[in-house]
Amino acid sequence: MSEIILFASGKGGTGKTMFVANMGILLVGRGYKTVLLDLDMGLRNLDLYMGLENNIVYNIMDVLSGICRVSKALIKDTRYEDLYIMAASPGIDDRDITPLHVEILCEKLKKEFDYILIDAPAGMSEGFINSAVAADKAIVLTEAEYASVRNAETVDEYLAKMGIYKRAYIVNKVHADLMAKGYVPDFEIISEKMKTRMIGAMQYDDNIYISTNMGIPIVMKKDTYIYRNFNNILDRIMV
Repeated sequence: MSEIILFASGKGGTGKTMFVANMGILLVGRGYKTVLLDLDMGLRNLDLYMGLENNIVYNIMDVLSGICRVSKALIKDTRYEDLYIMAASPGIDDRDITPLHVEILCEKLKKEFDYILIDAPAGMSEGFINSAVAADKAIVLTEAEYASVRNAETVDEYLAKMGIYKRAYIVNKVHADLMAKGYVPDFEIISEKMKTRMIGAMQYDDNIYISTNMGIPIVMKKDTYIYRNFNNILDRIMV
């Protein structure tokens, strides 16, 4: 049975797009046909993170507005047999899109794909609501930063009100030394704010930063602590 997983955050820069890209590759490696949807309209980045920016002709807004068929906007990652992305529009787009449009698109994709990962816009805009409406499960990204945690808590509460009961959070870009010295909130403080379960933490690593800029998801390099950490997090997401 297909599953739609939303990756959300209260503020930008927490690593949603990076997680979507890497989790997609791991799911395909486990034998699941997967599509990655960039619903961060006007701020398209998923194609860059996947190194597929030169392959985009049609985007998700073209599909939702009826300009092209779903198949036209699905970009196959030639490095993997069963991995596809659908890019967001690259700029401001005044075409009216409703939650129903997204629901219909996701229902069509569920007939073809095992997993649909959605990269949602940060915050709680209309675009965020459109992104979340069809989700079966939501993963909220936060950093060990008070503002980020506060915003993540607010987003998580809103997702609960939308009826998404399968929710969890990940703490990204962790600086263990700062956390140990009490300069930033530690995991206990974060867990007191967040009402759901923490399914993992990813420490800040220059290699992740480099990989996103090169369009080569970090999990493509196996047998590293980062690769193992991503896999452990995916195990918990799939529960």
